[in-house]
Amino acid sequence: MRLLVVEDDRDLNRQVVSALEEAGYAVDKAFDGEEGAFLGETEPYDCIILDMGLPKADGVSVLSGWRRAQVKTPVIILTARDRWSDKVNGFDAGADDYVTKPFHMEELLARVRALLRRTAGHATSQISAGPVVLDTRSGRVFVDGSPVKLTSHEYRLLSYLMHHTGRVVSRAELTEHLYDQDFDRDSNTIEVFVGRLRKKLAVDLIQTVRGLGYLIDAGAGGPVP
Repeated sequence: MRLLVVEDDRDLNRQVVSALEEAGYAVDKAFDGEEGAFLGETEPYDCIILDMGLPKADGVSVLSGWRRAQVKTPVIILTARDRWSDKVNGFDAGADDYVTKPFHMEELLARVRALLRRTAGHATSQISAGPVVLDTRSGRVFVDGSPVKLTSHEYRLLSYLMHHTGRVVSRAELTEHLYDQDFDRDSNTIEVFVGRLRKKLAVDLIQTVRGLGYLIDAGAGGPVP
């Protein structure tokens, strides 16, 4: 999953980005409303964390602009404003959730996980496909109850596919959502990670749809033939 953090407090921005990266996300960052507005409208993020009190353009204006432009990316407002009227204005502008400063980082991470899960149509922190279970809370993967050790990139790839179970995901979409803005992207790397995942999982889970991309079917996951 690829996220954007728009926060002008550089120390807080760094702390949030670091926590999200440690949790396995690819993260871009912006420090003012203009840069954040541009990135949010032009890049395919899975979730955006947006501060309200931004220089150059305030958070409500940025968010309203995204929604007018039909940007449907889930947005968590991050702000020191705790009046109920501020919250109402944020939700009316198109926010999906609201976190008030100061906050515990674990709460923010939990809200990100919950929002990503709900957006993809999953009810709990554990996403299953056949014998494979991905626990978004712990960042672990199990096959028939046994843990499988994955690298961060392998986990990101499997997580994105399992969040979108039942839908064909193209290589281009995976590349856009697995790497941050500064990463030297190479779509051939996706094929390498898919091959490693198939070997480590040892079940017939990730299907190749010729010319289109990859698919995880909810009923898949038998032994590798």
